Amino acid sequence: MTPLLYFRSMESSTPELHRRHISLIECPRDAMQGWPVMIPTSRKVAYLNSLLRVGFNCLDFGSFVSAKAIPQMADTREVLLQLSWRQSATALLAIVANLRGAEEACRFEAIRYLGFPFSLSETFQQRNTHSSIAESLDRVQAIHDLCVRSGKGLVVYLSMGFGNPYGDPFSDHILYGWVSRLRALGIRIFSLADTVGLASPEQVYQMTGYLCRHAGEAEIGVHLHARPGAWQQKVDAALRAGCLRFDGALKGIGGCPMAGDDLVGNVDTLQLIEYFESLNLLSGLDKEALGHSVELAADLFGR
Repeated sequence: MTPLLYFRSMESSTPELHRRHISLIECPRDAMQGWPVMIPTSRKVAYLNSLLRVGFNCLDFGSFVSAKAIPQMADTREVLLQLSWRQSATALLAIVANLRGAEEACRFEAIRYLGFPFSLSETFQQRNTHSSIAESLDRVQAIHDLCVRSGKGLVVYLSMGFGNPYGDPFSDHILYGWVSRLRALGIRIFSLADTVGLASPEQVYQMTGYLCRHAGEAEIGVHLHARPGAWQQKVDAALRAGCLRFDGALKGIGGCPMAGDDLVGNVDTLQLIEYFESLNLLSGLDKEALGHSVELAADLFGR
């Protein structure tokens, strides 16, 4: 049985999707941070302001991390001060890797959510945030407490959520165990990340579905990476598992360099929009603003 037929055979046990609506998160930060040519601040501002007019639920716009580690994000503060966020219903999300970055992000009224990359791979956690998984758990607690005091939300990205290329231990039980511990800290929003594009549709269905059923009131999302022809089966799997929060990036730019395959990038937001609209799960986007954003993305990242 092919994956799509397999998932359609499970329809009787999945939520009534036609009664629900998608939360769509656009991730220009993920697209820009690894781009090999430095993008001028003015062009970032123009692009992000265009995205703020489209009507996405959330915009992952920048990060408060080491400028040495991620040079492309060194101007996040300057960019933020020029964004027309008051005229938009779209929430702004910034990535942080430690308490110091979180403290800086929380000073800005414009930022509604902080995102923290919590890896299920010890090797990747050290490479990404220079901390162990245990240390990162302590960081999450401190950042969560800060967010509560500051009136911000915290999104925990479960990096390497479907396996890793380093040989570090991984299983669905390891994932569920960490989510349980994070839930106990008070975390209410998780995004399960297919960081290096390893996940099969069956795995996405099984693991996302388990979290959607057993994470209580927590919101479960997915941040999927895939080759251009492989995105729909993964998205379909997550959707049928009950997931309603999806990350994407226009033109499918971004992804993890650890994937070892330049074609493994973010899912193209345009494809997500077309797919979800065909299922009557998404509406209300400003298509004129979207068209302008696509043009700007083509200029930024090459046609």
